[in-house]
Amino acid sequence: MLLALVLVLGGFSLYLNKDWFAGEDIQIFHRSRPMRGGSPRRRCDAPDAAINPITFGIDRKLKLTSLKVIPVSAMETNKYAQPIWHLVSESNSPAIKEFSYGAPIAGMHPAIKGATPDPLEPGSKYRLVIEAGAIKLQHDFVPVARTP
Repeated sequence: MLLALVLVLGGFSLYLNKDWFAGEDIQIFHRSRPMRGGSPRRRCDAPDAAINPITFGIDRKLKLTSLKVIPVSAMETNKYAQPIWHLVSESNSPAIKEFSYGAPIAGMHPAIKGATPDPLEPGSKYRLVIEAGAIKLQHDFVPVARTP
């Protein structure tokens, strides 16, 4: 009986200390590249004409249920800072690996009907917060000023 108790306690200790059953970390990354092609008029009318377009990627496909972009400076002064871009999904959105700031995402809609993403300011720090079911991830990024 004592031997069985030692084996159970030893197994429990290994489980707690080694994270054998923990899932792999999910990574978020972003790219910021100058716009190519397209008409000059389109570039000038873009909501974020001051920055290079930003594309976010995830290292595996996820069915997003919520997406927010929040200025980090607002989070430092306000516990309930308002997002400048907030999308939600109330049904099954398709799994995605990549999306661009401000672009529509299939199966998702603005949390507030008719809301549009605010322009990003170059050099300001922002936090992307995404949820996919029980998974919640965040990624900080700084937009780069537009390059010709």
